Amino acid sequence: MKTGKLVVLGSINADHILNINHFPQPGETVIGKQYTVAFGGKGANQAVAAGRSGADISFIACVGDDDIGERVRKQLASDRIDTQPIEAIKDSTTGVALIFVNAEGENVIGIDAGANKAVTPEYLDRYKQQIISASALLMQLESPLETVIAAAKIAKDNDTQVILNPAPACELPDELLARVDMITPNETEAEKLTGIKVDNNEDADRAAKVLHDKGIATVIITLGSKGVWLSQNGEGKLVAGFCVKAVDTIAAGDTFNGALVTALLEGKMMDCAIRFAHAAAAIAVTRPGAQPSVPWRKEIDDFLAQQEA
Repeated sequence: MKTGKLVVLGSINADHILNINHFPQPGETVIGKQYTVAFGGKGANQAVAAGRSGADISFIACVGDDDIGERVRKQLASDRIDTQPIEAIKDSTTGVALIFVNAEGENVIGIDAGANKAVTPEYLDRYKQQIISASALLMQLESPLETVIAAAKIAKDNDTQVILNPAPACELPDELLARVDMITPNETEAEKLTGIKVDNNEDADRAAKVLHDKGIATVIITLGSKGVWLSQNGEGKLVAGFCVKAVDTIAAGDTFNGALVTALLEGKMMDCAIRFAHAAAAIAVTRPGAQPSVPWRKEIDDFLAQQEA
């Protein structure tokens, strides 16, 4: 990857977060605590992770014409992101995520896309020059799939690297996968894409090979606290993460993705870039919320320095 600009295409949500001891069964009411509203959305989280970790980044997205949408845009600008391609959509609400976090730090999430649905191929067309002139395009699947496919085509036609974090999990057409240079699924997403249940390294290796066969050069399967399975040109290995006490895993994967692409755009070798991304994610899981948990560059560098001390 050549050093240069990053474009993120993705979602913006307001996260309504409630901490509970255990997830409710159907018909059960559970008492929660520490209710908070924080800014999230996979696209925004990854953009913030890239911005705070030092990337030269612009973000193609939409918000509603509501107060929270305006507040989100101001916050993103303060996170060193070019927000010019983020429009407020008339008569639309900013996307919403309702999140329960249990005592183990696991989460379940329900989403209303809101203005995120307005990131159509026609909307993208207004900002395609951003992708054409960028070194890398990072996307997820909370935007309309036809827009993700259109953006990947623009990128591929103009030698812009395409990185896809295929979340939330869904089956994807080969026409998209064939245009992806790097894919970063978790175990669930890898199974959805390949039909292979990922319980161990051998499974991860088999799943990665299926994705290689679809034309993807680099496969990084995130394995939670175990680290990631990195497979390049058919050669796979485990790259371990850092051991920390997790408070809440919201945005851990998003933080990993944003920091990883930032490090690669700076010219770091893959193993080094993954270590940098692991550090960013390790810091994020020790803090509550999505974007509030995302670390700044100095914090990541300090964390890595401590590991080496």
